[in-house]
Amino acid sequence: MMNNVSIVGVGQAPVGEHWGIGLRQLGLQAMQAALSDAGIRDVDAVVVGNALAGVMSKQNHLGALMTDFAGMRGTEGVRVEAADASGGVALRQGMMLVASGAAKTVLVLGVEKATDILASARLSALSTFLDNEYEAAMGATPVGLMALLMRRYMLEYNVELSCFANFSVNAHLNGSSNANAMFRNKLRAEGFAKASLVADPINLFDVAPEADGAAAVILTSTERAADMVPQPVRILGSAVATDRLAVHDREDMLYLSAVGLAAERVYAQTGLKPKDIDLLELHDSATIMSTLALEASGFAPRGHGWKLASENKIGLAGELPISTFGGLKARGNPLGATGVYQAVEATLQLRGDAGANQVKDAKIAMLQNVAMLGGTATVHILGVD
Repeated sequence: MMNNVSIVGVGQAPVGEHWGIGLRQLGLQAMQAALSDAGIRDVDAVVVGNALAGVMSKQNHLGALMTDFAGMRGTEGVRVEAADASGGVALRQGMMLVASGAAKTVLVLGVEKATDILASARLSALSTFLDNEYEAAMGATPVGLMALLMRRYMLEYNVELSCFANFSVNAHLNGSSNANAMFRNKLRAEGFAKASLVADPINLFDVAPEADGAAAVILTSTERAADMVPQPVRILGSAVATDRLAVHDREDMLYLSAVGLAAERVYAQTGLKPKDIDLLELHDSATIMSTLALEASGFAPRGHGWKLASENKIGLAGELPISTFGGLKARGNPLGATGVYQAVEATLQLRGDAGANQVKDAKIAMLQNVAMLGGTATVHILGVD
């Protein structure tokens, strides 16, 4: 079912602080770019991935908002939400509309204005991704809980903070040549551990910044795609899995069960294994989340995920290129749009249109979009012939 759906158009807006425009204007930029890339004007349905527009932009009902503003009034439109995995879930929902025959052509949009609110108000909004009764109401924050996981991991496996540095170094190196990245500066490994703390041991160079952004992809059947564009990109596998929302309820806090389940399902769907993946766009909201995701999805044994970074295997020419356009860390994390940015970036890689960020001979890409601490995980595998 999955490999009967292909991506025929992509579009994105630069990630950053877009204080001068609203949510709808930002989303329209990505929609128009994707439609132009696909060479079409209309679609049968629009699926919007968004995490916090109701809180951050005071705007819900995004399906109607975006179809109307894009001149598609009357078109089926719906918003899906799964914290910062909303973009990946939207991609899956759009794919299933095409695969089922319910729609011939679908536009999947991820859009977020995360900088419309600041400081404690933004932190309070992000904390709604947690279990309110048992985590947020007790003062826990997303980064605070990630810090606890990182501290436990470092203790469990006798790992130093410096061992994680190359995740961020790699992201910033790749982001430096991405015109759409929020941060274009390069980062040195020796500076990583010296950065000011956000939540011990997580520091400013370790955690990804929330940002504004919008990205879009156009989906259609693989049969139709071949007549529309020179190089369609097929969705070979797609899965969503969930875990217990509260971290303290999990049987193993250092294993991202939802990531593992979703990865297992796409491996089973495609017949592929970790060694077959040419590049990986993972949810590097913090280096501990990158480490745990690599382990859960079979790219490294338990306790060894950090070694892929420290042994310089994750660069564009490495054994497993990750965050090829800067990832969340350097490109920025526009929350509900992040999963769609991953799809845009992987499509550019597989079409050979990644420019200075191109991974040589890339044919198979995996996308991992994870909701905060792993309560929901989406995994997609894309490929070209």
